[in-house]
Amino acid sequence: MAAWHVMAALGLLFIILEMTVPAMFFLNFAVGAFIASVCAIYITNWYTLIIIFVAVSLLSLLFLRPLLVKKTQKNQETGLAAKYIGKTAKVIETVTPESGVISLYDERWEARSDHEIPEGKEVIIEKNESLIMYVKERE
Repeated sequence: MAAWHVMAALGLLFIILEMTVPAMFFLNFAVGAFIASVCAIYITNWYTLIIIFVAVSLLSLLFLRPLLVKKTQKNQETGLAAKYIGKTAKVIETVTPESGVISLYDERWEARSDHEIPEGKEVIIEKNESLIMYVKERE
């Protein structure tokens, strides 16, 4: 079996591991393996290929992983309803700290606020917890 076949198979193995354990860890080794497999077309010495694999994997861990982790954390900060944060909604049942309902894009949402907001007012969505939107009165 050719060296580039082995390195490409190793890269696929790391991609599969990354898909099963999404930690942005094995992806770095996959990058190293794929680059080493390209180098294996021209280089036949296994020691050199292993050094390339290790070096590229470490560089990827140092530089690529922090960028990917930062990007994924930014996208997950507010969860599934992130598209609603900062949007304007209309109160359809008076919103209090214990109860209330708002309408947003013709969807009905449970809402809560620090103070009472009467029916018909417009509110801004500040955050959500599960299916409850926390709002403040629009100024």
